[in-house]
Amino acid sequence: MMTKSLQVRENKRSLGKAIVQHKYFYLMVLPVVIWYILFSYGPMYGVILAFKTFDYSAGIWGSPWIGFEHFKTLASDVEFRNVFKNTLIISFTKLIIHFPLPVILAMVLNEFSRNRARKFFQTVLTFPHFISWVVLAGVIMNIVSTDGVYTQILSLFGVEATSPLTDVDSFRPLLYITHIWKEIGWDSIIYMAALAGVNPELYEAAEMDGASRMKRIIYVAWPGIKSTVAIMLILAVGNSLGQGSGFEQIFNLYTAPVYSVADTIDTYIYRTTFTTGADFGYMTALGLLKSVINLILLYLANTIVKRSGEQGLY
Repeated sequence: MMTKSLQVRENKRSLGKAIVQHKYFYLMVLPVVIWYILFSYGPMYGVILAFKTFDYSAGIWGSPWIGFEHFKTLASDVEFRNVFKNTLIISFTKLIIHFPLPVILAMVLNEFSRNRARKFFQTVLTFPHFISWVVLAGVIMNIVSTDGVYTQILSLFGVEATSPLTDVDSFRPLLYITHIWKEIGWDSIIYMAALAGVNPELYEAAEMDGASRMKRIIYVAWPGIKSTVAIMLILAVGNSLGQGSGFEQIFNLYTAPVYSVADTIDTYIYRTTFTTGADFGYMTALGLLKSVINLILLYLANTIVKRSGEQGLY
């Protein structure tokens, strides 16, 4: 017992010395830790509203408990089923279509022999990421609205076109196309960084052995970024019902005629809570359910990646 207590004290002293020795590094991390405590971990106590009926006069802690009633209501809510289905379709379609494209783009740009051309295309493709969806939505609406450029050009050729903003068949493809255009350059940066870490001698050796450009990509570039792709895939799957569904994009583009195919969990929570004044406990239960599903998806993606021979998140 004495030996264990002495060892614990020694470990505490060594930890204290390490903190003092690297105090400036800890000070740099401190604002990030404070931010997460205030805005991520602090508000988590509000999750208990999922099991309560919110009473404004009593507050969160004083509101009466109702158990799993909100979740039972969700299970029988037809509108929620449609919203949940839309979220799954939009999120996973974006994941399937968009996720491979930044990887391919990074490999293509990496094959450019001239650095100036590579930087030019990377800058052009990355720039849309820094434009907010509020601004982009205005531009897109001016192009594809009923009297926009898109419909006017088609009308010149005698084609009667409807605006994708109000057409249930065209709205989702519009989401996918605009999402790819906005994010493909930004998402390719991390893969470009991973490719920069591949030993150039491997490319030279493959070229001397007569490997074509495609074979160099498959047998040199791809193994060099495969682990990075695996980690990014896990994160993308784990966040597919969150940011993956694209709240800002949909919220700034959709209108009432396309609610049936465009309304996701996040937009439904926002629209219902701040327009019709829905029960906060019910909306909290909806958000909690989404988080639990995201956690399950993260675990499954991590397990599959690890079984495929790659290193997972944990």
